[in-house]
Amino acid sequence: MFSHSEENYLKTIYHLSAKQKPVSTNAIAEALSTKPASVTDMIKKLNSKSVIHYQKYKGTTLTAEGEKEALLIIRKHRLWEVFLLEKLNFNWDEVHEVAEQLEHIKSKRMIERLDQFLGFPKHDPHGDPIPDKNGELRDLEAIKLSTLAINDEASVVAVKDENSSLLQYLDKVGIGIGSKIQVTDKIDFDESLEIKIDGRDKKIISALVSENILVQE
Repeated sequence: MFSHSEENYLKTIYHLSAKQKPVSTNAIAEALSTKPASVTDMIKKLNSKSVIHYQKYKGTTLTAEGEKEALLIIRKHRLWEVFLLEKLNFNWDEVHEVAEQLEHIKSKRMIERLDQFLGFPKHDPHGDPIPDKNGELRDLEAIKLSTLAINDEASVVAVKDENSSLLQYLDKVGIGIGSKIQVTDKIDFDESLEIKIDGRDKKIISALVSENILVQE
């Protein structure tokens, strides 16, 4: 059994591992807005539970058991996001913060019932794949919108950054999961894109926004 704080560390290490292995203590501290000394104390606890492997001056990696535990936490988080959006009418920019609290519910039976109630969804509201009950996660095959060439068309399958301000902006310009995007021009000055959304009027989005939208052609 893990505390809320321990679960947050496991999930954070898992996400950071996609960019850096082993994960540095400073990277964990920055992601969790805490002090490196606090991270060191938690790493000792998790190491004693055999869910991480720590090497001094190198960093931290999840063990097979630690990765499985992290994926089950992520599974709960993403299922709750679907529930909040579909059943309680939350907006997609609101669900992440609430799911952060709900993901710590321990009842496996409840989560399996939740999965069944929702119709066994494969993706959360932001397009991220939902791990199955065994902790298996399918890779999302997608590319950044920023990599498309002029006249290329693709469908939005995920939003890379769950920042609420970004999601609110995407709502404002009319971009969501499933939106059809055509690149009509690329602006050399700042690498912004001129696009058509679902065949409607043209919009211009910044390079930062296009980097955080994942699409499939």
